[in-house]
Amino acid sequence: MKDLLLCESEFRMMDVIWDSAPIESGKLVKLCEEKLSWKKSTTYTMLRKLVEKELVENNNSVVTVLVPREQVQEFESEHLVKKSFGGSLPAFVSAFLGNGSISKEEAEKLIELIGSHIEE
Repeated sequence: MKDLLLCESEFRMMDVIWDSAPIESGKLVKLCEEKLSWKKSTTYTMLRKLVEKELVENNNSVVTVLVPREQVQEFESEHLVKKSFGGSLPAFVSAFLGNGSISKEEAEKLIELIGSHIEE
């Protein structure tokens, strides 16, 4: 699997693209100016990097997504758990919750989600 770990600016631009694709590159420049305060040159430089990483495609000045948001989120989440918590999901959840609490509804959704991913 290719490396889907994005730096902050790459992720911010991908957010714009995921929300708008397919999009003409000229319109993308305007959106990045509005949402990210980027200049045209910055947008095109970042777009080139995303094309090189094979996250997006830019054909005939139309930008399309090659890797969905969920796939990047999954990759980055797994990377975080491995890097910061030695691969321990319970350690991650414990750190995430800290001293806070979650609602009963949130807890039930998490229990249901965990139940659907238990290995037999």
